[in-house]
Amino acid sequence: MPSPRKKPASAKKPGSRQRELKTQRMELRVAPSAKKVIHQAMSVTGLAAGDLAYEGARRLLEEHQRMVLLGADRDAFIAAIERDPQPAPRLVEALRRHRRLLG
Repeated sequence: MPSPRKKPASAKKPGSRQRELKTQRMELRVAPSAKKVIHQAMSVTGLAAGDLAYEGARRLLEEHQRMVLLGADRDAFIAAIERDPQPAPRLVEALRRHRRLLG
């Protein structure tokens, strides 16, 4: 069975920004098991090892940024969870009705 054709390096995904030239180099030492996983991921996705590393790092940073609240956002969140709001009148009435019907 012939191997699937890979897109040329100049191919872009629709809507993606213009490709940045790869001029920087990184060297890593990894465990044999990590190398095996990386090669499997390369085989499955068709991405180069550097592209896989970039995608993984980008996803981790996005997740971290979603979880970290800074400055005014943090203060607003803390204030909201510290408030002890009174239940809405409709909620109180619904609870009374529930207790009357179901005991």
